[in-house]
Amino acid sequence: MKSRLTDSKFMRQIEKKVNETIKKYKMFSRKDKIGVAVSGGKDSTVCLHILKKLGYDVEAITVDAVIGDYTKENIKNLKKVCKENDIKLKIVSFRDEFGMALCYIQSLLKGKGHNYSSCKICGILRRYLLNKHAKRLKFGCLATGHNLDDESQAVLMNLLRNDLKLALRIGPVSGMLETPEFVKRVKPMYFVPEEDVIRYSRIMKFPVKYGICPCSVGAYRRKHKNFLDEFEKKHPSVKYNIVKMHERMLNLIEPKRLDMGKVNRCRICGEPAAKDMCGACRIFKELKIVKK
Repeated sequence: MKSRLTDSKFMRQIEKKVNETIKKYKMFSRKDKIGVAVSGGKDSTVCLHILKKLGYDVEAITVDAVIGDYTKENIKNLKKVCKENDIKLKIVSFRDEFGMALCYIQSLLKGKGHNYSSCKICGILRRYLLNKHAKRLKFGCLATGHNLDDESQAVLMNLLRNDLKLALRIGPVSGMLETPEFVKRVKPMYFVPEEDVIRYSRIMKFPVKYGICPCSVGAYRRKHKNFLDEFEKKHPSVKYNIVKMHERMLNLIEPKRLDMGKVNRCRICGEPAAKDMCGACRIFKELKIVKK
């Protein structure tokens, strides 16, 4: 029977794995100013802490979707963690940027016949705001807390959707097109299982929520998460095998042979867009509201 590592050895192992991932994929160097997208959850908090501990120049940025007490508590926890670790924290709010909270945006869209999930709306608007403010803050890259479980779920979802283009954009370093319009996204915890993130967070006694976002109940991704969790119990390492197979696929395919499209500027706000308008502006066009 495999013995359980002591807490100190376990933490060193996780930190070493993160640092090796950073170096292997040339995510960033100690000369770079690194933005860490934080939510107040275990994953991004652990990522922020480890990067700071490893000696990288980090600043935290969070997007508040204004989901009642849930996000209020997350912001409170983030302020505490950042203050204790001497890390700058930038808070970007849906209400300040768009004049309304996530749930209100969803209800307005539903009233106009658009049955978008909260996760879809939040994802589009959150990515828009993170990229916009990461450029303003002059981050060399934006690190996220995505772990091994998250990435194996994403690979499976894109496979079942037959979405090759999106499948090619994910990975330890996201995206296939290098452009100043986008701040590079990196995932230092790409090979760290979620259970290890939880253990690390509990050892450190981080003030974080371990439950799910109240708006994500019944989300499409959760079905894949539940499936993979059950499958992993009977077939250990299946999540790791999925992301490694995806990596092999990326190495075999030449991006230039694919029609990956080009990055345009949104005709309304000037942010990057696949077509003539970015996803955020499309949402507000449906509502006949001009973003602030």
